[in-house]
Amino acid sequence: MDEFGKVAYNVLCVWLTLVAVLIMVPAMFGISLGINEMYMKILVKTLEWATLRIQKGVKEIERLQRAATNGIIQRDAGFSIEKEIAERKARRKAQISGDFEFSDVFYFSKKGIESIVEDEVTQRFTSEELVSWNLLTRTNNNFQYISFRVSLIWVLGVFIRYCILCPLRVTLAAIGLSWLAIGTTIVGQLPSSRVKNLLSELVHLMCYRICARGLSATIQYHNKENRPKKGGICVANHTSPIDVVILANDGCYAMVGQVHGGLLGVMQRSMVKACPHVWFERSEMKDRQLVTKRLTDHVSDKTKLPILIFPEGTCINNTSVMMFKKGSFEIGGTIYPVAIKYDPQFGDAFWNSSKYSMVSYLLRMMTSWAIVCNVWYLPPMTRQEGEDAVSFANRVKSEIARQGGLVDLSWDGGLKRAKVKETFKEEQQKTYSKMIVGDDGN
Repeated sequence: MDEFGKVAYNVLCVWLTLVAVLIMVPAMFGISLGINEMYMKILVKTLEWATLRIQKGVKEIERLQRAATNGIIQRDAGFSIEKEIAERKARRKAQISGDFEFSDVFYFSKKGIESIVEDEVTQRFTSEELVSWNLLTRTNNNFQYISFRVSLIWVLGVFIRYCILCPLRVTLAAIGLSWLAIGTTIVGQLPSSRVKNLLSELVHLMCYRICARGLSATIQYHNKENRPKKGGICVANHTSPIDVVILANDGCYAMVGQVHGGLLGVMQRSMVKACPHVWFERSEMKDRQLVTKRLTDHVSDKTKLPILIFPEGTCINNTSVMMFKKGSFEIGGTIYPVAIKYDPQFGDAFWNSSKYSMVSYLLRMMTSWAIVCNVWYLPPMTRQEGEDAVSFANRVKSEIARQGGLVDLSWDGGLKRAKVKETFKEEQQKTYSKMIVGDDGN
């Protein structure tokens, strides 16, 4: 028994030494030894080979591409209900047959059933479907042909992901988070000064970089000259809780979010000691008013870190950008938009909170191939003269959607858990009514 204990101790020491020397130390200084790059090259080649082997048994490749859509209804990409109704009315007038036909009922019934089966909102709250299988059990596509070699590679992949990568990533995440909690607690005991701010930024940056290595994150940052500056507000599209790790890997931010309990609550209380993060209870209106004041005070101090805010208020599956809450754009100051786009081929970063708990989600991340994403820093934007907060929010949202190649939607992400407001239903009814009878009632 003593010999087994010694062997286990030696193995643990060797494991931690390799992790520290090959991963942690380079991550702390923001350098790479090329291990992750080599891993990604091998992974890309393997997935390309697997895709070709799968497609070899498929006679109609077009069917494979159609299966990649998130939906089950095929629609014309250039479809416009307003345009189609106008054309129907024009044809009817040309035939001198009146403005209304009984067949119009069937047309609206057809469009209504399509929306019930598959609307453009709820599909944004489910994982994006893939064109080809990525050797993970994360896709719903049912391919008819999978060779023995592909199955063998999948079994080998399961062993690598669960028996090698997962323990390594859990080790790195545990070290990164524990260091973050301990480091911020120690720094938080120092009196307010430039030294404290520098140490706080250093601790946050090093720990987030270690956590990013724990996800095998491969991140490409574009237009770094537009990175958020102190005293500003950074707004980004929201896909996952790891969005914070992705952005904080390249710079420090003051976080804004909801107060949590458990381990996450311990982390929040430790972090706020070293950095002026803003945590609040969403259910308390008075507290939110206080937060608005604190955010305004934060922005007015140009020596403080930029605030990081996700105005959508919920996680979207990275295929679109939904309505931005106007509160972030009423504070004033300079807005620094950031677009984040993940590559689902290597791992699904989207957190479906209604389906997976935080622990289940993190386990999925730890057992994925990697997290690959692009981050674009957009030019800073300010509120124009005479522009209200809603218009400003929509303008920023459109820029993020355009840069990230995402669909720009006006729907509220809160529909993930709430029902559509009656006022919005009435607006849609009025719109359809105008389509049929026209604005002038003729």
